[in-house]
Amino acid sequence: MTLNCVVVDDSAIQRLSIVKLVENHPSLNLIAEYSSALETKNGLNTHQVDLIFLDIEMPVLNGFELLDVLNNKPQIIFVTGKTEYAFKAFNYDATDYLHKPITRERFNTSVDKALEQHRLTQDFSEEDGEHIFVKSNLKKRKVYIKDIK
Repeated sequence: MTLNCVVVDDSAIQRLSIVKLVENHPSLNLIAEYSSALETKNGLNTHQVDLIFLDIEMPVLNGFELLDVLNNKPQIIFVTGKTEYAFKAFNYDATDYLHKPITRERFNTSVDKALEQHRLTQDFSEEDGEHIFVKSNLKKRKVYIKDIK
């Protein structure tokens, strides 16, 4: 499974470091990189995106404001240097929150979360029987109603 992703950061150096991590990950396909939220808003209309690596503090429109105007929100991994936005990020149903500078191990852990969440939504959309999701050992597990005794 491969996730189509975009990188949004106003800092060219930070954007380049995230792009390198994305390009070196076998399960990620970089669709585009953007230097502003406005640019991203226009670009997302032309691409099918599964995951956004999103900086929060950007000029004109910040990362949260971008999410407020998007109709179809893909998964979001916030990438920022400030920790004070972490709580607010999860109000936006963030998949993860990466603090700069990003290590490869932490990045891979974050991508694994996104892949698992994408797999769960794909499983959920398939018409293979009525089911529920149960949280067990910090993971979501699909349980078919017909299997419950």
